[in-house]
Amino acid sequence: MMRAVALREDIRDLILDAADRLLARYGYRKMTIDDLAREVGIGKGTIYLHFSSKEDVALSRIDRLIERLKVKLKEIARSDEDPVARLKSMLMLRVIYRFDSVQHYTESLNQLMAAIRPALLERRKHYFEAEARIIAEVLKEGRRAGDFFFKDAMTTARALLAATNSLLPYSLSVRELGARDSVEGQTRRIVDLLIGGLRRG
Repeated sequence: MMRAVALREDIRDLILDAADRLLARYGYRKMTIDDLAREVGIGKGTIYLHFSSKEDVALSRIDRLIERLKVKLKEIARSDEDPVARLKSMLMLRVIYRFDSVQHYTESLNQLMAAIRPALLERRKHYFEAEARIIAEVLKEGRRAGDFFFKDAMTTARALLAATNSLLPYSLSVRELGARDSVEGQTRRIVDLLIGGLRRG
């Protein structure tokens, strides 16, 4: 049975799924590679074939989350909706998607990831820059259509991300963040203000 699991093509995803469950249950410091191997039903050595360390597992789990978010953002960016509707959907999604991803956690992401904070902060810069590039393309379309008024697309995209980053679930626990509908409502109000500013020029 263990050998069959270890040979599956999706073993990397199985390990990351298990890490997500263990991080929610125990937090980063208490989670061990042995715990992870047991949770997946594989030998410890198999984990090291795919990941160099516990830190690599935790960071890879976040990388995967952001890759999935980028796919969704690109789908919206390529949709037939007008640029205003697309931009609103994208800004809403980047907050709510992250919020939904930590609903099962009992402690804040800062507490959870304190041990890997330097590496995580460095990665966040790349995450946000990738999101900004996707959003900048929609901004340019909106400017061409006369919907938005701004000077530089990337600078504007980065400003939109900075404004909505305050809503991301980094420093607060799920309990402190509040109910999903409350977060969604607050995000919608901020997004409406931001887009309103872009439309007025």
